[in-house]
Amino acid sequence: MQKILLVEDKDSMAQMLKETLESEGYSVVIARDGQEGIRQIRDGHQDLVLSDLRLPKKDGIEVLKTAKAENQLTPVIVMTAFGTIETAVTAMKEGAFDFITKPFDTDHLLLLIRRALETQRLLTENILLKDELATKFGAPKIIGKSAGIMDVAQKVQKVAQGKTTALLLGESGTGKELFARAIHNLSPRSQYPFVPINCAAIPRELLESELFGHEKGSFTGADAKKIGKFELADKGTIFLDEVAEMDLSLQTKLLRVIQEGEIERVGGLRAVPIDVRIVAASNRNIEKAVEDKAFREDLYYRLNVFPIVIPPLRERQDDIPLLAEYFIAKYSAELKTPAKKIAKEAMDLLINYPWKGNVRELENCMERAIILCEGETILPEYVSLNRKLAIESALKGFSMEGPLEETAREAVRFVETRRIVSALKETKGNKSRASELLRVSYKTLLTKIKEYGIES
Repeated sequence: MQKILLVEDKDSMAQMLKETLESEGYSVVIARDGQEGIRQIRDGHQDLVLSDLRLPKKDGIEVLKTAKAENQLTPVIVMTAFGTIETAVTAMKEGAFDFITKPFDTDHLLLLIRRALETQRLLTENILLKDELATKFGAPKIIGKSAGIMDVAQKVQKVAQGKTTALLLGESGTGKELFARAIHNLSPRSQYPFVPINCAAIPRELLESELFGHEKGSFTGADAKKIGKFELADKGTIFLDEVAEMDLSLQTKLLRVIQEGEIERVGGLRAVPIDVRIVAASNRNIEKAVEDKAFREDLYYRLNVFPIVIPPLRERQDDIPLLAEYFIAKYSAELKTPAKKIAKEAMDLLINYPWKGNVRELENCMERAIILCEGETILPEYVSLNRKLAIESALKGFSMEGPLEETAREAVRFVETRRIVSALKETKGNKSRASELLRVSYKTLLTKIKEYGIES
């Protein structure tokens, strides 16, 4: 529920506006004078401030200045019965979202409030885009049909509906941020920001400021107040990627945020309440880090409320063709080239490759293949793979024991059998077409099929 601070000294007007706003689903806090309004702004958190201009103790312009000093993104609407052009100009110069003269139509006021809150949302997202922390707010696309990925998808759907903290575990490149975005998009918080931050990518001395913000003058170079990612994510979701890389002192502060539901800016003297859903992720063994005293045990249990383990790509080979075709279509469109097909031999290479870099490595591989491909079909030569890993993968199950001559003979048999089986599958058992594909005579192919016992 969005919170509005109403600063109005006349009881009848304050009560009427409170009832009107609450009937529209807003939470309303009333301050009876400017001084109380300023205290409420400094002590609490508001999504919007609606303030009269002429107030006891402190006027509406002082209330406006305080609100903008505390959080530049907080919209302020100023009301007055003494509307003049000069007053309106002063309020707008100080950062008021709009100015409304009493008496006014409450429908008009409600429209202004909706516009102000929507503008605030767009400004927040714009900050995230400028920081390159959130580039897409649409629903993420999860590709796969393997048992492992279906289990992950079911857990994502179950945990998304509440505020439960989720911990995503898996190797680098498995798509942890994609699943974090899915949790956010499937949740009741989907209309609010999703804020990802990589705890390993930001220097430790700057990470606290990035997470919690800082006050002007709190350290060298802090020339202005900065709103941290937790405040930007208010009512939404913050994604703490590589959370195990956070140093112990910052872990202590994160634990307090989770326990108390409030943050303190660097150099700040008061707590700022927040309503944020936390999704964390790590490619490290956090339990081992706890044993090594590199990660706080109490924080681990706070984060590990609902763990989701994302299996590596090599353990879900059924997903590789689907992912490959998805990336082929994606990059064919992005590079404005005709849609490509992928040859059976090329797909076999992908399926049998170990993919140390997981889905991210496969995506990069497909993008390169689209760039290199000169025809309509992606052939094996366009698939750039680590040759050593590809050979090791292809020889999986082949024994390297015994005399050299015998091993070499078995290696030839092993490779030729796999290639012939692949060709027969591609030609749906048509041996004549398979011999052309393999560039051997029909007789040679029949001999090898018999010798290697392939038909059986």
